[in-house]
Amino acid sequence: MAFESFRNRQQAGRVLARRLAAYAHRPEVIVLALPRGGMPVAYEVAKALHAPLDVLVVRKLGVPGHEEFAMGAIAGGGEQVLDQDLVRELGIGAREVDEVVRNEQHELERRERAYRGNRPAPDLHGRIAILVDDGLATGSTMRVAVRAVRRQAPARVVVAAPVASPEACALLRGEADDVVCAETPEPFLGVGRWYLDFSQTSDEEVCNLIEDANHHGAHPA
Repeated sequence: MAFESFRNRQQAGRVLARRLAAYAHRPEVIVLALPRGGMPVAYEVAKALHAPLDVLVVRKLGVPGHEEFAMGAIAGGGEQVLDQDLVRELGIGAREVDEVVRNEQHELERRERAYRGNRPAPDLHGRIAILVDDGLATGSTMRVAVRAVRRQAPARVVVAAPVASPEACALLRGEADDVVCAETPEPFLGVGRWYLDFSQTSDEEVCNLIEDANHHGAHPA
């Protein structure tokens, strides 16, 4: 039966969690959400796996004037991926790129403060880090997330998404130790196409889900 859509991110998270069952009840596992849309999905995954939940803030670098199209992405620690071929093809100058990076860096830092407050970032050394987003279109944002996590010498990096383009899954298999894409429909047509409810996740919801996970024993660590 052909895949049609998920009702919402919560249902998608429960479906994804079943595909990640091999990682349940393992003390070295930590689930990292790519906020904001990845957080409701990751919350369901962390709950099902009995694993701690935290955030990994990554920002897309949008093409100037067409911000919905990604030319790259950044993560904390100075990690950056830039599609040089696309930048050349569109004639985007170095100064324009620098401005986009600077603006997104400010937003990345704001979100990290909002979501984490004074709580330190988790120590990922020797752990199994499961990176979760609500979907993967080009894979560029998740790619920079994987590279940022690699800097901390985890034992294993797992990429997980309820829905993804086949191309993104293939790209990320070259970056992560394990890639779990629950659905890979073709033609892909964008992440939002595969959700009946794809309403925006707020900063407040992200913070509430982290707090709720912490309260119920899946302590951010």
